[in-house]
Amino acid sequence: MEITYHGHSCIQIETEGKSLVVDPFLRGNPIAVTKPEDIKADAILLTHAHTDHILDAEPISKANGAPVIAIVELATYLSWQGVQTIGMNMGGTYDLGFAKAKMIPAFHSSGIVDEKTKTIHYAGMPAGFLIRVEGKTILHTGDTCLYGDMRMIGELEDIDLAFLPIGDHYTMGPDDALQAAKWLGARHVVPVHYNTFPPIRQDSEAFVNRLEQSGIRGRVMAPGDRFTL
Repeated sequence: MEITYHGHSCIQIETEGKSLVVDPFLRGNPIAVTKPEDIKADAILLTHAHTDHILDAEPISKANGAPVIAIVELATYLSWQGVQTIGMNMGGTYDLGFAKAKMIPAFHSSGIVDEKTKTIHYAGMPAGFLIRVEGKTILHTGDTCLYGDMRMIGELEDIDLAFLPIGDHYTMGPDDALQAAKWLGARHVVPVHYNTFPPIRQDSEAFVNRLEQSGIRGRVMAPGDRFTL
């Protein structure tokens, strides 16, 4: 399978002619090299409702006829915008046909801010996803802090690749992300959710070096980079 990093927390998994996109945020990302209209998708996963994770879900979904899979409250909200959605909840697994996505907890917040009316719409719990594809397990934690159940997830799951936020300020920073990587037992870790905006500037190379010193394979990816898993 081919893995592409589109910047921030947006990843794309392509397998056997099918494409899965997680947290599309391209138009608002100053370092993105891909436009929403360039994305071909058969399904879209959303970890939570913040703009920097859902901004391009609607145009990509409508252009491709791709369903958006998200926590039920966020899925319901997007369905009112004319988006094809599938709502699910913690612990549930959705079979996409070419992959399976299991929703797991993330510790963060989730709401849609309406600047015009100065209101915030509750959008359900934030989440992460365990994605099973081609006999492998890929973890996208979503935006989260370090939490103890990561150790349990690592004990229960055989994780081939994990995408972990390192930006700090809004999510885990490098120290906590390193501990998360150890608890999760992932063979391969890619840092995400950093350097998009000033508050989340981080040295990803330094983080990957620390992973390597702990016996964990790390990889720094720039927006647009891809590799075969």
